[in-house]
Amino acid sequence: MTKVGIVIGSIRNNSFSEQLAKNIVEFFPAGYEAEFIEIADLPLYNQDSDDNIPEVYTTFRNTIKALDAVIFVTPEHNRSIPAALKNALDVGSRPYGSNVWDGKPALIVSQSPSNLSGFGANHHLRQVLAFLNMPVVQQPEVYIANVHELLGEDGKITNQDTVGFLQSIVEAYVAFVKRHEA
Repeated sequence: MTKVGIVIGSIRNNSFSEQLAKNIVEFFPAGYEAEFIEIADLPLYNQDSDDNIPEVYTTFRNTIKALDAVIFVTPEHNRSIPAALKNALDVGSRPYGSNVWDGKPALIVSQSPSNLSGFGANHHLRQVLAFLNMPVVQQPEVYIANVHELLGEDGKITNQDTVGFLQSIVEAYVAFVKRHEA
């Protein structure tokens, strides 16, 4: 069983990113298990805590270690990634030499209620993941614009072209993960 962590960049309840991620995981084939990873409860990373590691850090790091791959679904905040997502990446990559993200194949899905579709967040996240040594799906790039117009009241994608696109990105990601299996 391949275990895929789903990290939602937004910590808002029932966010567009969360709704989108719930649609994406429905396309996983047999043999793949999705686990939503909570990041809202992580205290801000401070190097001083490396001497007295908070329990929540240890739990989070062990959860990430147990994953085979990671999908990030995020909005854009001020042309970059949300602070909670950056903090989670920092918590998992510290102390230096203890990077739990190392080598895990990643997919980035950015979304926005605007036409920009989280482009800035997507590319800033790519920079961070490159430093964390996470191979990232390069094609297809996944930017979901006007996300609020694509989601029904039940959180399901209503546009069939978008459904088909999401299915194709999961297929591409599964093939990417298989190429990176140890």
